[in-house]
Amino acid sequence: MSRKRKGKAEKENGERWLITYSDLITLLMIFFIIMFAMSEISNQKFVAMASSLSIALGGSEHILPGAGPSAIESNPSPPIQVQQIQKEAEQLKELQKELHDLIEKKNLTGHILVSIEERGLVVSFLDPVLFPLGSAQLTPKAKNIVQEVGQILLKSDNYIRIEGHTDDIPINTAIYPSNWELSAARATSVVQELIKTMSFPPERLAATGYGEYRPRVPNDSMDHKQMNRRVDIVVVRSKYEQSEPMILQTEDQKSEGNTTDTLIPQMQRQDNKSL
Repeated sequence: MSRKRKGKAEKENGERWLITYSDLITLLMIFFIIMFAMSEISNQKFVAMASSLSIALGGSEHILPGAGPSAIESNPSPPIQVQQIQKEAEQLKELQKELHDLIEKKNLTGHILVSIEERGLVVSFLDPVLFPLGSAQLTPKAKNIVQEVGQILLKSDNYIRIEGHTDDIPINTAIYPSNWELSAARATSVVQELIKTMSFPPERLAATGYGEYRPRVPNDSMDHKQMNRRVDIVVVRSKYEQSEPMILQTEDQKSEGNTTDTLIPQMQRQDNKSL
């Protein structure tokens, strides 16, 4: 009997370290809570710390289950930012409506397409509304169309990118050695028309050419090729403007108190040099 009691006592004494271990873990948790209360910490850092601590204590990765409005949320959008997004969406829809009315008035349905995409409002001029085949010179009628569309787009303060596209038929002339040059030249012609006749702020515009490499539909028929020969005017959503090329303001702009970001259409400048 004495041997059995001795063995049982040794087993109980051997597990007493668990009490000390649990006390240590509790103290560590209290320490982290105090450190958090005494300092400012970002939501992401708190979530990471709390998740790691919860796992270390043998719990799950969920943080504050069932907590009220004060629970940590993942990057909640400030009310002001939400209002700005909603306001911009309404403005794009209004521009879309005005452009649709203009298209119907000019009997250009099927030749000019207007859509709202993730990147912004897209106005697509399908061939041959603006340019003769193989040319980057706007026709007189095309200039009038660009001006009327530009008059509507002037109501927006968003950055505007003009994109030139071609079909997959190769071109090799003295002026346009490939579809790259032709698509970029067409986009630049539209930019120049907006600046020259509509007094569009140049810093809000950019021109770029994609050649035949961004078709809307496969180039498997003449109708599809015609759809791919197009110029897109994209009113870029403000959340994507930061990806556009920018330069620092000049000293004159700073002294005048102009805090507007100066967006430089680098592709446009390169196209102008090549032409």
